[in-house]
Amino acid sequence: MTGPRPAAAPQARAAAGEPARDYTSPLPNPRPHLGHAVASEWTKMVSVRSTLWTLGALVATVVGFGLLFISQTVDRDYAEISFTTPALFGLLIGQIAVMVLGVLTITSEHATGLVRTTFTAAPDRHRVLTAKYLVFSATAFLVTAGSVFVVGLAGALVRGGGDAGAHAASEWFGALAGCVYVTLLGVLALAVGALLRHSAGAIAVMLGLVTLPPVVGAVLSSWSATARAGQAVIEYNAPVALMQLFGMPTGEGMDPLPGGLSHMTLITLVAGAAVAASYVTVVRRDV
Repeated sequence: MTGPRPAAAPQARAAAGEPARDYTSPLPNPRPHLGHAVASEWTKMVSVRSTLWTLGALVATVVGFGLLFISQTVDRDYAEISFTTPALFGLLIGQIAVMVLGVLTITSEHATGLVRTTFTAAPDRHRVLTAKYLVFSATAFLVTAGSVFVVGLAGALVRGGGDAGAHAASEWFGALAGCVYVTLLGVLALAVGALLRHSAGAIAVMLGLVTLPPVVGAVLSSWSATARAGQAVIEYNAPVALMQLFGMPTGEGMDPLPGGLSHMTLITLVAGAAVAASYVTVVRRDV
């Protein structure tokens, strides 16, 4: 059999006594960038069952409770609430699924040891962490907003009669801000997961941040010395923020609650601080 011999690698040529020449690999060797890390993180997210279960639970609770609420109302009820308000009831539960997914996005790799492989293949840890934040944020926001939109559209179609009154586009923007708020809770959960590197611990911290403030606020409000602090804790927490953003009316005689902008500013500052801390610590640890 005759024909040209394939070029030997430098080691093989040296062993055969041939003079060494420059060797160029036939395989492409592009410079790694953020797009590669994003593609890798997207592959991880769609290939694990936890994503399906958590996002499936989010859609089921938001859409399910929303449609159930719509079926129990009449047109005139929407003279005081927006068409997207029914989605709030499912989202108060569904936000837990978003936070759990945020935690598992990073802690699952620490639990299995796969994070060592990830950081070996991509030594730039800041790039890996940025890709996780981008992929998770986009996925959580799109799924949350899509679920809320389905409920709002159903409410407008089924209960949009003359008795429902006029509805402005600002109601939809408020619901969109509520979806951003839930996404930021998930980003905060991912940052806490990066800091603790333990799934159960990070989920427990996030559940405490969401569920404990109303209880702690009520306890503090029972003493005159801490009443002001207790009132602040009651007013600034995740359930109250979502109710404000989704246009849930407050009862008569109650003190006015902080506006949606105040709640968005607070969650942005808290999540931003946690994200900054995660970037600092991720390069100081072994894995």
